[in-house]
Amino acid sequence: MNTHQDTIVALATAPGIGAIGIIRLSGTDAFPIVNTLFPSKDLNIQKTHTIHYGHLWQKDQILDEVVVSLFKGPQSYTKEDVIEISCHGSPYLLQKVIEALIDGGARLAKPGEFTQRAFLNGRFDLAQAEAVADLIASENETAHQAAINQMRGGFSAEIKKLREELIHFASMIELELDFGEEDVEFANRKELKSLVEKIQGAIQGLIESFSLGNVIKKGIPTVIAGKPNSGKSTLLNALLNEEKAIVSDIPGTTRDFIEDEIILAGIPFRFVDTAGIRATEDQVEAMGVARTHTKMREASILLYMVDLQNDSLSAYQEQLSSLEQQEVPFIIVGNKLDQADQNLKTHVQADDRAVLISAASKTNLDGLKSKLIDVLDLAQFKNSNTIVTNVRHYEGLMQTKIALQKVLKGIADDITHDFLAADIRQSLYALGEITGEITTDDLLENIFSKFCIGK
Repeated sequence: MNTHQDTIVALATAPGIGAIGIIRLSGTDAFPIVNTLFPSKDLNIQKTHTIHYGHLWQKDQILDEVVVSLFKGPQSYTKEDVIEISCHGSPYLLQKVIEALIDGGARLAKPGEFTQRAFLNGRFDLAQAEAVADLIASENETAHQAAINQMRGGFSAEIKKLREELIHFASMIELELDFGEEDVEFANRKELKSLVEKIQGAIQGLIESFSLGNVIKKGIPTVIAGKPNSGKSTLLNALLNEEKAIVSDIPGTTRDFIEDEIILAGIPFRFVDTAGIRATEDQVEAMGVARTHTKMREASILLYMVDLQNDSLSAYQEQLSSLEQQEVPFIIVGNKLDQADQNLKTHVQADDRAVLISAASKTNLDGLKSKLIDVLDLAQFKNSNTIVTNVRHYEGLMQTKIALQKVLKGIADDITHDFLAADIRQSLYALGEITGEITTDDLLENIFSKFCIGK
């Protein structure tokens, strides 16, 4: 049964009490259904992209005083007739209006069904449709910008361009299959090799951007580490501006991770407070220290706390030597600046990887934040127009890469036309799945089921 011909309805605004709630309908019968509840005007004869004030009625009872917005297809989000009804934001009232619309012939929309219809009706491709969900979920400037770029088709255009270039040679290879007995060659193998290598380079760049895209979505893991009582928990509290972590003079207070996120220059940093690093016979604390070392290896940036009041110069130099052996970018955070040993302070301050603060009095936290942004290299976030943020796209690119490697090997081994054509088809299939030029019902169901209802 084709349910895409039905008229669907859903609440388009977040559930709960609010000033207004917007109910959205899409489908052939959107106008007739609303018309039966809206006697103020005949909506069927009104112009598209107009707004109309009046009352919604159910039988002889007024439901609400509303504003109705009209979008006639194909000039609408779904390219179907769309109506949005702005009601007062009572959950009871909104439910009553939706029930009245369902009684009039609409059905409740599935999650993401409006956007799915927009895709099926050619409003945009699958990668752009997925960007709609990313845009709704974006919680910071960079995630918002990445979603906007993808929704506007930047990523899709790059994929389509690569696919179109490959299609030309694929058609030439397929033509060779028609003349298999005559041993003719329509696709120049040197040119094909050059093209595939060029596409491989572009695909690899997109694959590498996924680590950046993953950070945009999930935040940059920034681990705060150091010896007990160096001020790790105090620093976390100061950065978050709340008492998130327990602060105590007793060593070993923090035994597991405490984490939270803040936004710096539009980038989410996920700060992780860890157990103090020291040798201990306490079994639970030792487990915490072991986990700290694991977290340090997994970090994108490491803030290593140095106690300027109590650490010795030799201990600091030993800590520094250990940090330099790791492959994680780090910032030396000299803490307790207001009580610092001058000799140690001088040595720490001389290192351009260091910043001096007092976490307790929140002295020079802005300097630390600036240092974080410098180490991160913010330009890579701001200047990257095409960033892969979607796991499905990443997996599609990896499948494309594998298929293209087979093409290159096939050219090198001078394999027959039919095997070469099969490998090229596989790469085209993987690229086509990303943008939705090749889809299955299961794929679409999986993608759009993750959307909120009403979008």
